[in-house]
Amino acid sequence: MTRLDREDGLAVLTIDSPPLNLYTAALQSELHVCLDELESTPARALLIRAEGRVVSGGVDVALFDAQDSVPAAKNLFDDLLRLPDRIAALPYPTVFAAHGLCLTWAFEVALACDLLLAAPRAKFGLVEKVVGLTPTMGGTQRLAARAGVARAKEFVYTGETYDAATLERWNVVNRVLPDADFDTAAREFAASLADGPTQAHAATKQVVAHFEHGGVPEANAHVTTIAAALFATTDLRNAVRSFLTDGPGKATFEGR
Repeated sequence: MTRLDREDGLAVLTIDSPPLNLYTAALQSELHVCLDELESTPARALLIRAEGRVVSGGVDVALFDAQDSVPAAKNLFDDLLRLPDRIAALPYPTVFAAHGLCLTWAFEVALACDLLLAAPRAKFGLVEKVVGLTPTMGGTQRLAARAGVARAKEFVYTGETYDAATLERWNVVNRVLPDADFDTAAREFAASLADGPTQAHAATKQVVAHFEHGGVPEANAHVTTIAAALFATTDLRNAVRSFLTDGPGKATFEGR
């Protein structure tokens, strides 16, 4: 249903639960097991992708039907939200690759990643309105952070699906890659991040997190401490020497 592969420094988490990659209790459990490993044995970058015709058709509605009270629903939604929050907290670059239809939970996981790559044929939707629900895995607020409050409200209120080009224009999708060889291109892009100065990338995530919490003043209060700590890394020391000896762009990085 899910698998976690390692390709040098790149971890690739694949969702493979045909035919629609629906979110079920079993899939949730498997994803958390993968995250346990990604936390205990960190990668240098993570790519999340899916097999099949679609990324996901959404959540198995039987999960909602099984909730018999407000407290039970609250417990379910707390469990659902924990997954994207764990992904967002990983201290290295995370990339989501969407090759086709990407609904509800899968889009919310995509929004929890640092970067979102999409094929032109990909479509995205938060369609919880069809069962009288609002998104519960952080999608509304993370979409608002990328596209603005009004766009997030439109997206959720209408329950429509939006194409990759539109979401790239809204600053939700980072890059639209060609349909042909999309998976290969996404892997190469993520691998290039894994080969880079991943200690510096982790520092960038910290700075941005401070900005998200308290704007420029809070980020400014922390950025010099975060950046200075990089002088204790092997990668920075070696890259500086490489720059001075061989010129820019010649350094290689080990992630330490």
